[in-house]
Amino acid sequence: MRLRNIPGSREAIAKNCWCIQEPEKLKGKWSAVFQNNHPIHIEIGMGKGKFLMTLAKQNPQINYIGIEKYSSVLLRGLQKLEEEPLENLRFIRMEAEMICDVFDKEEVDKIYLNFSDPWPKDRHAKRRLTSCQFFSRYNIILKKEGTIEFKTDNVDLFNFSLEEIKKSNWHLDSFTRDLHKDSIMKQGNIMTEYEERFSSIGNPICKLIVSRKNNKEKIL
Repeated sequence: MRLRNIPGSREAIAKNCWCIQEPEKLKGKWSAVFQNNHPIHIEIGMGKGKFLMTLAKQNPQINYIGIEKYSSVLLRGLQKLEEEPLENLRFIRMEAEMICDVFDKEEVDKIYLNFSDPWPKDRHAKRRLTSCQFFSRYNIILKKEGTIEFKTDNVDLFNFSLEEIKKSNWHLDSFTRDLHKDSIMKQGNIMTEYEERFSSIGNPICKLIVSRKNNKEKIL
C-alpha cells in the first residue's frame, strides 16, 4: 500500500530543485533542462525512484524523468536524490493523463511502466496505464522507433494489457509470465521496490515490451 499523506510533502516538493515545477511549460524543451540532446526515457508511476536512479547511474548518456502522482511517495525519491544527486534525472508530480501536455510529439525515446495500479473495476479500465486510451497518448509522445516496457505481478492486468496491445495495433516484441526464470528477458533486469517485495513472496513477475506495429511492418 502506497503512502499517501505525509504532512508538508507538497510544500517540500515545491521547493526541491530536482522536481520540475510547471512541467507543461517545458513541452518540447526538455533538452534545455538537461542541457544536452541525449535520449529521454520516462517512467510513469516511479514510486520511490529506485528503478530510475539505478538506470541513471548506469547510463549517464540518457536523460531520465520519473512521474509520480502521490506526493508522499515522490518525496521519498527526492530525498534519495538529494543524498546522491544525478544530473541526468528529474522528477515530476502529476497525473499520468497529463503526459501529452508535458511532452511534445515524439519527444520521448522510451517509456517504463512498472507495477502500475491495476484499477480492478471494469468501469475504471481506461485509467490503466496499458489501456487503449493510454496507448493513444504514448503514440503521440513516443518516437516512431521507441519502445514501452511493462512489468507487473497482476495476471489479470497483464492479460488485459496483451488484449489492449492488439486493439491499439501495437507490436508485441517479447513477453514472459515469469521474468526471473526467463534466461533472455531477465538479462540486465533492474528490480523495483515492488518487484523485490512481490518476488520475495513467490509471485511470478510478468513483463512485456512493445513497439509500433507499422514500424515492424516496414522493416519486414
